[in-house]
Amino acid sequence: MTARWLEAARPATLWAAVVPVLVGASAVVAAGLAPRWTALGAALFGAVWIQIGTNFANDVFDAEKGADTAERLGPRRAVQAGLISAAAMRRAMVVAFGLASVAGAYLAVTAGWPVVVIGLLSVAAGVAYTGGPWPLGYHGLGDLLVMIFFGFVAVCGTAWVGSGQIPSLAVWCGLGIGALSTAVLVVNNLRDLPTDEPAGKRTLVVRFGRRFAVAEYAGLLAVAELVPLGLWATGLAPRSVLLPLLSMPLAGWLAIRLSQRSGRALNPMLGQTARLLLLYGVLLATGLLL
Repeated sequence: MTARWLEAARPATLWAAVVPVLVGASAVVAAGLAPRWTALGAALFGAVWIQIGTNFANDVFDAEKGADTAERLGPRRAVQAGLISAAAMRRAMVVAFGLASVAGAYLAVTAGWPVVVIGLLSVAAGVAYTGGPWPLGYHGLGDLLVMIFFGFVAVCGTAWVGSGQIPSLAVWCGLGIGALSTAVLVVNNLRDLPTDEPAGKRTLVVRFGRRFAVAEYAGLLAVAELVPLGLWATGLAPRSVLLPLLSMPLAGWLAIRLSQRSGRALNPMLGQTARLLLLYGVLLATGLLL
């Protein structure tokens, strides 16, 4: 049973929650601000549980709406595969968001009311992505949501709770992290193109086709790689911020592979793009701190 829940939590996706906090904390230190380490730890705890809650929500809502079926091309999902009941998954979703709210309550006391707004919007986005009467991910808004919440909100929100300020560094970094997080979604949606369209899930890939997805993915990777150059060129960070450019060969290789693959052959690219996000984030955080 534990293995089923671990699988449903999708551990490989949790880097999308961890990396923005890492980079946001590094931006605080690099900007010369005094970090609140306990608050940053709480931010990390909350971000991970919001991600897990979102994964649980997607699992149950996609199964109920018919987007996840026996013809699914990606890794199995617990509710669709009959491993966990829809009712149990809903309860787990509430528990995960509840644990995130514990961290949110602490942060609201230490960092003020904006944390409450950020937390409520993040949970609402996690549920509304695939749930509710007008699921945002089913209407082509998933890419924008990921860019906003896994990029700007996550990085800048971390900086806010960790210092009470949002330095310009954090905004730039939010763009780079958000771009790579969105690239992970693009791979997912391109793989699911054959099953999303019949289910009425109108992602951007369904709306605009495969060529658009390939171009979007390459563009997002390019934006991420340009962020360190922008930080250095504008004098916001020292030359060491160029460290993320070491990830360029991997980014280029992934862009080429995406253009050549489809369906189940894209499954490995989900993990590879997530690892690119991790590599980039670690290099960016290191470059900010040197």
